[in-house]
Amino acid sequence: MVKKIIIDTDPGIDDAMAIFLALRSPEIQLMGLTTIFGNVDCDQSVLNALRLLETEGHGAVPVSKGSDVPLFISTIHYATHVHGKDGMGNTNPPMPRGKPIGISAAQFIVKTILDNPGEITLVPIGPLTNIALAIRLEPRIIKLIKEVVIMGGAATVPGNVTPVAEANIWHDPHAASIVFSAGLPLTMVGLDVTMKVIQTEACLNEIYKANNPATNLLSRIMPCYQDFYFKVLGSRDLYIHDPSAIAYVLDPSLFRVQKMPIFVETEGHCIGQTVPDYRNQWGNLPLTNVCIDVNASGVLGLIKDRLIK
Repeated sequence: MVKKIIIDTDPGIDDAMAIFLALRSPEIQLMGLTTIFGNVDCDQSVLNALRLLETEGHGAVPVSKGSDVPLFISTIHYATHVHGKDGMGNTNPPMPRGKPIGISAAQFIVKTILDNPGEITLVPIGPLTNIALAIRLEPRIIKLIKEVVIMGGAATVPGNVTPVAEANIWHDPHAASIVFSAGLPLTMVGLDVTMKVIQTEACLNEIYKANNPATNLLSRIMPCYQDFYFKVLGSRDLYIHDPSAIAYVLDPSLFRVQKMPIFVETEGHCIGQTVPDYRNQWGNLPLTNVCIDVNASGVLGLIKDRLIK
């Protein structure tokens, strides 16, 4: 059965790979892209979302602009040092032909879920602000949504922007707290598994040989991403973060999942930490499906297979 999904995204180089993976998978019907700040500001996210869809000939897929700011935090940090000032590896691609639709991301999420009860999977691969706003706008969607699969968090491993916090959660921890405590059918594809899925430079070069619109764009934007990894980790091999969430949607059997409550810290030195309550000692949070292990070669094979077609 085809899965109807909305990707909430802050493109972003690894977002680009995730979106191409979804577009090239016949099991997925992409209902829309909703955009958020994070890797770049939200205006740039909109442009990049439109560009990515048009690259693959899917310009009719709606793009809806989301929040420019976190719910409460006043300081915004963009990851332009990772993804480039334009979010596309400083390649400065031409302006897209299309425009975003005239309703906000939260409104689009709510409308799409209400129009397709029990059928929509949300895949947020950026900060969770738009999802929290949609829940506030129409709480009924909590019971009408099929699933939420987020790329974010870290239950068993250190963070990547602070010793304890993963970037997407850290950008808006208050929104994340709302999402994790809402009672949604929620799966967390966090650093616990994404840092085990390592795409080598040799693997990327094999993908580029496909010489299709998606791989040609990836070959232009990836060097900026790899440069960041080399500066920080001394290698041009990459952790596969955002595409891993799409891989979970496509084939959950590639992941080992443990159910546990997740508490999101919203203040202090550990802001943005996703704390696993293994023994349900706090007892006041719903269970989250937390991915704790992964068939890394299976995920990498799936990504390669879809991108080179």
